[in-house]
Amino acid sequence: MIRRSFLKQLGALGLVYTGRAPAGARDLLAAAPLEPATGAEERAYWVAMLTRVAEPVLTALSRGELRARMPVEVGPGGSREERAAVTHLEAFGRTMAGLAPWLELGADSSDEGRLRARFVDLAHRALSRAVDPASPDFLNFSRGRQPLVDAAFLSHAVLRAPRVLQEQLDSTTRGNLVRALKSTRTIVPYYSNWLLFSGMVEAALLRMGEDWDRVRVDLVLRKLSEWYLGDGLYGDGPEFHWDYYNSYVIQPFLLDILRTVRERDREYARLHDRQLAISRRYGAILERLIAPDGSYPPIGRSLAYRCGAFQLLAQLALEGSLPESLPGAQVRSGIGAVIRRTLGAPKTFDAGGWLRIGLAGAQPQIAESYISTGSLYLCTVGFLPLGLPPTHAFWTDPPARWTSLRAWSGEPVPRDHALEL
Repeated sequence: MIRRSFLKQLGALGLVYTGRAPAGARDLLAAAPLEPATGAEERAYWVAMLTRVAEPVLTALSRGELRARMPVEVGPGGSREERAAVTHLEAFGRTMAGLAPWLELGADSSDEGRLRARFVDLAHRALSRAVDPASPDFLNFSRGRQPLVDAAFLSHAVLRAPRVLQEQLDSTTRGNLVRALKSTRTIVPYYSNWLLFSGMVEAALLRMGEDWDRVRVDLVLRKLSEWYLGDGLYGDGPEFHWDYYNSYVIQPFLLDILRTVRERDREYARLHDRQLAISRRYGAILERLIAPDGSYPPIGRSLAYRCGAFQLLAQLALEGSLPESLPGAQVRSGIGAVIRRTLGAPKTFDAGGWLRIGLAGAQPQIAESYISTGSLYLCTVGFLPLGLPPTHAFWTDPPARWTSLRAWSGEPVPRDHALEL
């Protein structure tokens, strides 16, 4: 268990992470207890790990050096040239999707609050570079199909941090962001979870007070309703895929698109309430997939997204929408175990602090052809509960064991039941 104060931990990190953490910080980040830590210990670890992941991306982009500094690792069968055209928006959009709720808390006089202020400033400067056509790091929002995906993750960040990523933007950056998002409308999504990417971009434009395309939103909501298979799970298209895309994309996107539009139409409100019931069931399933040692079944595509596989569970915690059967402290401990298992493994980061392809360490062979360095930053969405303040019960309640740890220790566990709508 972590036995350092948050102040000492920040001192070990030096507040300004340079890509290679000091020995003390590395020890802190490598800790992998099987027993739940206290909320304060857990939060200190999460903040340290999230900022370690995000720092190289935001620092390089804020200086206009992301293309120059970020490596482009690809797995077997991947084309470095093809991925180099899209991987930088992947890194930025995905980093922001997970970092946004923490940034939205804003600065305060605490050590964490001062660190957060620095990252808000980095995020603003990075976003300005990313959407400025005159910037050496002006990112690709419209060439090829992949930019639609990561414009959507950036849009999700806008929904998750409306004050920091909308209200606090200067007029030039805001205008450039709107134009960048609208430029993705030329991209035709695949007939799969990709429909949600178009819907998310439109939801962000609506939230920013811009014109939005309701047809694109209605289309994805209708199709996903048809693709619901039961017991909390959707197909990725007409057929079921045994992977984590219900959590990587499908259900978090559905929840936030519907939350954004629900006041526009009574039917949207009904769909949101139905989706929340579905997501609570899937959240309960995800929590039970966390093994006693923090591992989980390595099933399906995109395993290199690591703890991003638990985005939906993390989002339910952030929203205060966890199933009644799941106390927040139990979810905190379970997700914390997954974060340690996937990001605390040796060789997860290269010498410059960039993520390497893998699930637990460096495992380039698990990568699909569409995976490259930028793709890996979807792991940040496992950290969404950091958007809850340190005084929230999620962080202050006593430690609690997650379901599998209790079950395989011979302790009583509640029965599990399918969802019937």
